[in-house]
Amino acid sequence: MNYRMQIQYDGARYRGWQRQAAAGDTIQGKLEAILTRRFGRNIEIDGASRTDAGVHALAQIANFHVADDEAVEPEELQKYINQYLPEDIAVTGVVAAGERFHSRLNATGKTYEYHLIPYGTYDVFARKYAWQMTEPLDIEAMREAAGHVLGSHDFRGFCTKAAKKKSTIRTIRLLEIYETKNEIVIEITGNGFLYNMVRILVGTLVEVGMGLRKADDIPTILEKKERRYAGETAPACGLFLKQIYYE
Repeated sequence: MNYRMQIQYDGARYRGWQRQAAAGDTIQGKLEAILTRRFGRNIEIDGASRTDAGVHALAQIANFHVADDEAVEPEELQKYINQYLPEDIAVTGVVAAGERFHSRLNATGKTYEYHLIPYGTYDVFARKYAWQMTEPLDIEAMREAAGHVLGSHDFRGFCTKAAKKKSTIRTIRLLEIYETKNEIVIEITGNGFLYNMVRILVGTLVEVGMGLRKADDIPTILEKKERRYAGETAPACGLFLKQIYYE
């Protein structure tokens, strides 16, 4: 049996999604500990996105296999897991998936949201979930810069720890910036993302909004393919994994 889980979590106090040998709490580690206890043997799960420390998820997807004679009803399993999870992690759905389903390898795209608190406002309750701006932003300039990111490009300059043997070409299908009553939200959808890519893109767009660089600097950064030409890495607190897409 192959189980597919949808998971929501507040990543503020965790060291990211991925299990680590001796580096504190992780989301994957919490879930695997509960599943290992439930099935009486070591259970390993695969997550669709290896979110960083402090990053949140509205709909992370993960899967794991058990033998057919170990299988239980998905609803029963969901109830069991949630019984032992801390309050800042919840499994919001469990279904039986095809045996060949893999949460990461079968994903065709992902959407992330990044939340900013505009200059001149402050929300003490949102401080762990958004980046506080210290000066006004030119939203139209940021939207102009975002237009240069759309499409397929080599994003090596917008990531850290780029693997030498793996492609750094990604396709951005959507990059929208919109304002709500209390926030500025940057929503980005692509077929995949490199390490820290979304946070570096956001940091670069914010620098455009602050007037520290121009919107038409983006093509030059893409062309140079070096991290040092892009903007700062935005804080993890404002980033949310919103949705993962499958065929």
